[in-house]
Amino acid sequence: MPDLGAQFDEAMFEIYRRAKSEAKYTANIFLQMLTDGGGQKTAKTLINAVKPSDGYTALWERKRLDLTVEAVVVDNERWHSLFTENELARARKRLADYHYVFKAAKRE
Repeated sequence: MPDLGAQFDEAMFEIYRRAKSEAKYTANIFLQMLTDGGGQKTAKTLINAVKPSDGYTALWERKRLDLTVEAVVVDNERWHSLFTENELARARKRLADYHYVFKAAKRE
């Protein structure tokens, strides 16, 4: 069984593939970041950025915030241990600022 970091890497590559096929958005910079630094480093860089990435904005315009790094990290508790509480809070705030409906809220 791959470790949590390797599983997270795969989850990040999966949102790249899904964004390309489902949202018709090819995230070349995101793919390069994943290839160069792996999923966790890429996610931390994007979450800690002062403003949302161009990819985040492109996915928001397509009404697919579910395919953002922030949504994958926040919506799946299995990844929470890879991030600080501050990073999780930043990701939640960014999503909330763009009116994302969190998975937990969808179930209620």
